[in-house]
Amino acid sequence: QVQLVESGGGLVQAGGSLRLSCAASGRTFSNYNMGWFRQAPGKEREFVAAVMRSGGSTYYADSVKGRFTISRDNAKNTVYLQMNSLKPEDTAVYYCAADRDYLTLGVLLVSHTTYDYWGQGTQVTVSS
Repeated sequence: QVQLVESGGGLVQAGGSLRLSCAASGRTFSNYNMGWFRQAPGKEREFVAAVMRSGGSTYYADSVKGRFTISRDNAKNTVYLQMNSLKPEDTAVYYCAADRDYLTLGVLLVSHTTYDYWGQGTQVTVSS
């Protein structure tokens, strides 16, 4: 079992930056693949970025590629999402998620059904 707590959301102007953090409880954080998803009002939850257990492989949605960077610090049990060049369409609640299956193929990390644990979310609002 792992508990996830997101932080770092807020209100920012278009073109600005934010860094989201997701702190995980437990001693086996390095065993989990981690992902970020987001959900805007009236829309389905969508994949943003993911990182494999070792941190060696990362995956991004086309809409954020080149602007967002996912990283993890296994010593701090934390995964980050650095968001640059933010756009109003990035406005959403951002969720952190953990996948405990060590056999998961990276391509499956884009699906929310792959993940076993979810945080409560943090609001990101980008004004134009």
